[in-house]
Amino acid sequence: MKSRPTVTTVLLSPALLLALMIGGCAAQPTGTESTDAATAAAATSTPVATPTPTPAAAAPSPTADPAADPAATAPAPATPKPVTVEELGKGDQPDAVDVEVAGPTQVAFRRITIAPGAGTGPHCHDGQLIAVVESGVFTHYAPIYPDGVHVYHAGESIVEGAHYVHEGKNDGTEPVVLLVTYVIAEGEPLAETDLSKCDG
Repeated sequence: MKSRPTVTTVLLSPALLLALMIGGCAAQPTGTESTDAATAAAATSTPVATPTPTPAAAAPSPTADPAADPAATAPAPATPKPVTVEELGKGDQPDAVDVEVAGPTQVAFRRITIAPGAGTGPHCHDGQLIAVVESGVFTHYAPIYPDGVHVYHAGESIVEGAHYVHEGKNDGTEPVVLLVTYVIAEGEPLAETDLSKCDG
């Protein structure tokens, strides 16, 4: 006679069965609970600030007013001339001029101003002098004139020879200005005031 397998029957009490069912439900969250948790996490998280781009500076308009830019209207620098001439003075001389000095010679230029009522005083030159009256009225006393005196005005020239005594005066009311070129023997004064060294 065959033996039957032994079946063990475990009887669970109703209280234990209820506990197992409740535990299983608690271990598996529902879809609603997951959504609520994600919403809460998003609400408490710190938002990340997004930087706002700074607009680039606008390029200058090609039709801008040139007066606003001095460099746009500044004239180009002038090119220096290779030779510059400055006119210092000019005077007319009706007679021929012959300048001759024996031996080594010195040449000098002067601007002489004579106040009203003043004069050069008597003197002579060991050479020659050519002058231009730049302004004023110049009275020249010398033996080379028929009357011993000649009056020169602005724009006229004077030629003085060597060795004779002469003098220039300002008999007017305005200053006399002379532009004078001396061609004198080297080593001699431009104007000799020792009349013993002069002729006559």
